[in-house]
Amino acid sequence: MSADAKNAMRRDALARRDAMPVTERAADDARIARNFLELGEYCDAGTILLYASFRSEAATLELINRALAGGKRVAVPRVFRAGRMLRFYRIDSPDALRPGYMGIPEPEADFTREIDPCDAGMMVMPGAAFDRTGNRIGYGGGYYDKVLAALCEPGPLLVALARESQIVEAVPAEPHDRRVDMIVTGSEIIRCR
Repeated sequence: MSADAKNAMRRDALARRDAMPVTERAADDARIARNFLELGEYCDAGTILLYASFRSEAATLELINRALAGGKRVAVPRVFRAGRMLRFYRIDSPDALRPGYMGIPEPEADFTREIDPCDAGMMVMPGAAFDRTGNRIGYGGGYYDKVLAALCEPGPLLVALARESQIVEAVPAEPHDRRVDMIVTGSEIIRCR
């Protein structure tokens, strides 16, 4: 698939996600949260890397709060534009997040609180489109792709949160692309492996 076709798939999936009415989105967020919090893998994970949701992404504030209340270590990514890198920093409260790159909520960069993704039990990530085999299209910046390429084996369980409209027939993938292990939507849990 050409880069233009991949960009068109990304645009279409994000347009469908953005078109979901706010009230439906809130109800979907509640279903996604319930499905996620009931995962045995979530219960077993001591350290979780969670993104701070932005715009029409599946909401993560409740997930962050519940994980912290449950005694889990939670780290959230911060964008470093130089080198196109994401680094994950432990937070004790969502109040520690401030608008960062493109207005996305991020933690302060504090090397004493940095978490190596290989030390996490689970990495939860957003994306534009996913297929049922775990292939994903991100937002085009390559930030998560870089993290995924550098992960140790077996590494954390890779979980995507998505709206049903983001699940597509097939996402183009290269042999080196790392697939997610699981996709959690409001209506189902897709185990990709």
